[in-house]
Amino acid sequence: MNSTTKRYLAEAFGTAVLVLVGCGAAAIGAADGRTLVDVIGIAFAFGLAVTAMAYGIGPISGCHINPAVTVAMVTSGRMSGSDAIGYIVSQFVGGVIGAGLLVLILKGRIAGYDLAAGGLGQNGWGQGYLGGYGLGAALLVEFLATLIFAIVILSATNPTTTLEVAGLIIGLTLFALHFPFINVTGLSVNPARSLGPAVFVGGTALAQVWLFLVVPTVAGAAAGWLFKSGLLTPEPPPGK
Repeated sequence: MNSTTKRYLAEAFGTAVLVLVGCGAAAIGAADGRTLVDVIGIAFAFGLAVTAMAYGIGPISGCHINPAVTVAMVTSGRMSGSDAIGYIVSQFVGGVIGAGLLVLILKGRIAGYDLAAGGLGQNGWGQGYLGGYGLGAALLVEFLATLIFAIVILSATNPTTTLEVAGLIIGLTLFALHFPFINVTGLSVNPARSLGPAVFVGGTALAQVWLFLVVPTVAGAAAGWLFKSGLLTPEPPPGK
């Protein structure tokens, strides 16, 4: 197997794990009627899934597992556009696979599982969704949260640094972002994470998924531009 295929498979696998674990914490936890899996549990699930995959597949593909991160890598000049296409396609495929596996697990519940009512931890906004925030708040939250997340990723993985704990820092950042923002949109910051559940839930989730495809991608591009422009690029030590 050539290295390119290995990287694409790694991205699909990592994204599937992220959706299965993160969205599973929301969907399976609710289905079982437990209160332990609440905001803290969901935040941990997403954050630790990213950390685990950073160390699990990071040496193979860099562990983007997020189209917005891949776009940030392109606009920062760290990745070619042609290579990014393969990453992004793999991530979307992985997101759908992860959500599909979650559906299979939920359908195995003896008491039954109403996918339309219980959902798959899908993202959204508006009346009846979590805190009932409007479109404007959803747009702003997804842009700001993704911008912060992408900036941290680009800083932690800067080729000029040797940050051995980058995966942990990135996972903790995603963990922290859930606390202020999960009640607004469910916190996406990742188009593949949003598309997977929306495909199976359909209805409003699928109608609203455009926001989670577009806004995080734009925010990722903006983060990459900030690095490319030099505004967030660290200065070399004196004498070097």
